Formats: sequence, C-alpha cells, structure tokens
Amino acid sequence: MTDNLSKKEGTLLLQLARESILREFEKEDNALGFLKTKVSALVLEETRGIFVTLHKKGNLRGCIGNIEPVKTVFEGVRDNARHAAFNDSRFSPLSYEELKETLIEVSILTRPQKLDYTDAKDLMAKIRPDIDGVMIKKHYHSSTFLPQVWKQLKEPETFLTHLCMKAGLSPDEWKSGGLTVLTYQVQSFEEEQ
Repeated sequence: MTDNLSKKEGTLLLQLARESILREFEKEDNALGFLKTKVSALVLEETRGIFVTLHKKGNLRGCIGNIEPVKTVFEGVRDNARHAAFNDSRFSPLSYEELKETLIEVSILTRPQKLDYTDAKDLMAKIRPDIDGVMIKKHYHSSTFLPQVWKQLKEPETFLTHLCMKAGLSPDEWKSGGLTVLTYQVQSFEEEQ
C-alpha cells in the first residue's frame, strides 16, 4: 500500500475530481485520460477508501466516499466527486455557477482498524483528535467522521456524541458500550482559494 502520495499527485487527484464534475456539465472531454498518464499507475490502480468533500464559501456543500477500499484511487476520486456534487441527499445538485465558488478536498484513507476499548473513559483516551477518523457501528446503525471533523468538534466527548446522532443512535450511546469502533487515518489534499 502506498504510504504517502506526493503533493504533485494530490494536485492531480484534485484535478481529476474537478474535471469529473465538469464532465457532467459537458465542459471537458478527454482530460481524465490525460490525467491518467500523469499520475503513477501504481497510485491510480491501488484500492483505497476515498472521500471527496466540497466546500462553498467555507461551508460543507457535499461529501461522499467509501471507507472500505472497494475502488481504485482513480475510480474512487472520479465517482465520489460526481456523487458529492450531484447525489449528496443533504444538498441540491451543484450548479455549474456554484462549482466556480466551490473548493474540492480529496481524502485517501488507510484501512480501518478495530479499536478495542473497555468503557467510555477508555474509548475517549484511545481516539486521537486531529489524527483518527472514527467509524461506529451498532446493529444496522453506522456513521463516520473524517479526521477533519475534529476542527469543528474538538473534544472527544462532543465528537462521539455527534457521531452517535449521525448514526441515528442516542447521543450518549457511546457511553453505554456495545459499539464497534474503527479508526483510520487520511492523507488529504485541498484546492487553494
């Protein structure tokens, strides 16, 4: 597994994401093939978890991804960029005019690892703010926050409370135990304004 992508590769993945969205507006034709020749085949063909996040004027405008490594980096960036722009149920589809004001972030994930913990205090001690993305599961409920979410939810207790609510669980479900918790890390690349 590739440990770290170079800044140049990250920039090219951001181009891939933007041009994947532009293709939906029929504003680009063969740029994706061109990018494929610029990024190492090893990177593009590697299977990784990928998230693409859209920000408009500093606010979330769409975020879609896959935690598990089910797609190649190329497919994950291309497909998740399109889905973040047009299929995030929290937002209306992105317009071409909005895209001009939208910054794209691509996150490449490590494989999630189960976090063993004994109780709520142990869980809070083991998750690492600003480093770990966290996924929780209980029965058919699940949710995740990328490590970037720590910027808004700085305290582990607040982070876990919101994560439980996102999963449709009670806010303090993390205190009662019984959650399966997985952690992962990301390498992210973001367009500059």
